[in-house]
Amino acid sequence: MADHRPNPIPIQREIEKLTFLADRTPSADTRSSGAFRQLAPYRDGGIFIGHWAGRSEWERHTVGDEIVMVIEGRTTIFFLIDGEEHSARLEAGELVVVPESTWHRFETPETVKILSVTPQPTDHRADRPS
Repeated sequence: MADHRPNPIPIQREIEKLTFLADRTPSADTRSSGAFRQLAPYRDGGIFIGHWAGRSEWERHTVGDEIVMVIEGRTTIFFLIDGEEHSARLEAGELVVVPESTWHRFETPETVKILSVTPQPTDHRADRPS
């Protein structure tokens, strides 16, 4: 039988195992970069970490809200709401809840380390959704 006891996850140690992705772009396939990792399954998705600089693709999660927390560095997250872009700058120690089905993306000029609780599946688009 599987062991279902809660086990602490050393977040900082796991982040240190990531490879820094210095030039994230909307068209890049980041799955094999080593810059992203799932720490644990959670409900219909997972708890993820990432370490990058650059610009992400647009994404949305149609089955639930996403929680994004900056562990180190800073980033700006852009939301597409009623056809208009809105932004929020996130610093270390801050989080944001991205509402279900809201298209969003990140711009990170320097570096950021994040932790997210992300429902799956995730829709991705390189270009701004209309």
